[in-house]
Amino acid sequence: MARCYPQDPEFTDKGGAEKAVFEALRDALPEDALLFHSVQLRDGSAEHEIDLLVLWPEVGIAAIEVKGGLVSSSEGCWYQSDAKGKHRLKQSPMAQVQSSAHALKDVLYPLMGTRVTSRMAHIVVLPYTPWPADYTSVGFPRELIIDRGQMPQIAQHVRSAIENQGGGLAGLTLDFAERMVKHLTSSTGPLGGDQAEVDYAQALGNEQVQETLTARQQILLSATRSLPRVRFIGGAGSGKTWMALAKARELSKQGLRVGLFCYNKGLGHYLKSEVGTWRQNKPVHTGEFHEYARSLGVPDGSGQEYFDVAMPAMLREIGPGLDAGLKLDAVIVDEAQDFAPDWWEALLSCTVDPTGGRVYAFMDSRQDVYRRWDGEAVGESFGAAAALVPIHVDDNLRNTRRIAQTFKGFIDQASKLLGGDGIPVRFVASSTEDSIDTASYCVDALLDEGWANNQIALLTTNKRHPVHQGHFEDGTVDSEYWPEFHRRDGEFYGHVLGFKGLERSVVILCVNGFKDMGRAAEMLYVGFSRARSLLVVVGDPDLLDEACGHELPQALSKAQLWDPHATQQLEPAP
Repeated sequence: MARCYPQDPEFTDKGGAEKAVFEALRDALPEDALLFHSVQLRDGSAEHEIDLLVLWPEVGIAAIEVKGGLVSSSEGCWYQSDAKGKHRLKQSPMAQVQSSAHALKDVLYPLMGTRVTSRMAHIVVLPYTPWPADYTSVGFPRELIIDRGQMPQIAQHVRSAIENQGGGLAGLTLDFAERMVKHLTSSTGPLGGDQAEVDYAQALGNEQVQETLTARQQILLSATRSLPRVRFIGGAGSGKTWMALAKARELSKQGLRVGLFCYNKGLGHYLKSEVGTWRQNKPVHTGEFHEYARSLGVPDGSGQEYFDVAMPAMLREIGPGLDAGLKLDAVIVDEAQDFAPDWWEALLSCTVDPTGGRVYAFMDSRQDVYRRWDGEAVGESFGAAAALVPIHVDDNLRNTRRIAQTFKGFIDQASKLLGGDGIPVRFVASSTEDSIDTASYCVDALLDEGWANNQIALLTTNKRHPVHQGHFEDGTVDSEYWPEFHRRDGEFYGHVLGFKGLERSVVILCVNGFKDMGRAAEMLYVGFSRARSLLVVVGDPDLLDEACGHELPQALSKAQLWDPHATQQLEPAP
């Protein structure tokens, strides 16, 4: 029997059909499932109601519209017959429940700080109507209709609808379902007045503002749409990845064969997960450059020399001989500073028009941690007549002002910090040897404060965290590690270099040393700029001073000293 909210709902005289479906689901669903009646939503000025909502751990979510009486459809119109006669419905039951379900996602996001990405099905239940088994409709699959004859197996049909017709990335985790309860039931729980609660509420408000501001970057895309070759240059948090995805979608809608590329595996998984939510008009390739080379027949190899030189050379030989139907009309590269000149030449060889075709690069030269970018050599790849026009993206949308202050020395002085003031950056002093253990304690302390586990990322600068290392040793980086991150199943343990282009509400930057002190400042810049609301830096102050050099002279001068073992924070650092 499912857990019900409310436990004993009151049904009106007209709610007999809802009562019948509610009781059938309550009795048939497993005990870990959650069943809600009459979920009221307000999305801006629009009001919505979901008759019944099912949160089914490991399966997904079902938003259900119940229609009593005898329901029928004719020539695009829907009708309902009851004791008072037959009347026309204002809209189809499917359109009604779809609208309410989309509003649910939009309303929950700012409240939870996390998007609902679980599988969700929009279901119409007709408990008194025998619906035709062979019914077909382009917008209303039969599997999303549960009729009178299917009521005895309603739980089975709900599960099938979620798994086979539900849009989303994965099943629903129990933890995420439990987090949704207080927002769906309007229960405040015990309210305290400690600073952690105030900080958390402020962080959610800031992130909602940041999400809205991202749309401003659409103006830049629109203003440059007639330019075939553009290099968008912006600091961390300026919305470059959002712009790259928007550009890929725009060009794909025009019927062009688009390649959306990056170097980092984590960013590649993210781009794929975003493109995977598009119903149509998708790039022909999304992901890593080397994946694209392999897809065209370049053999796999090993060693940095192979990936940096040999593989792009083989792709450059294959490109000109590709069938016209396989060549790209447009190339889009996110984190373009990670691409070496040879890679650009290889990609251009696979395009319909290597000298004048569409190319859009989104980059931040201050994040050139791999030391591959060579502006002059890349320029030679394109030629003077077809050079990339530089366009500067000045707004920082991701980070609060307090976080952005930590990497201020890296971003262009023209950059505008549009995020809210935010909560203080925290600094935890630790020896380099103990930094990973100390950072792990920080995760527990933040969870105790009320941050959700899937809002937190712990990033190292040298050796991997044991959780991260375990995935490498088990060979589950592609099958579990990155998919779990994009499903937001829990806290994330990664490395700064693998987190380029990504973000989380809270980032714990564990400064556990550097393999190359010459790249330390750029790595810190990347690490500092991944946090949207709270940045926690763990490390040895002397090592940080040595790493920051002249680029970040006062990076942590205003940080708040924090002891994750204590219940209260200490005074701000001098």
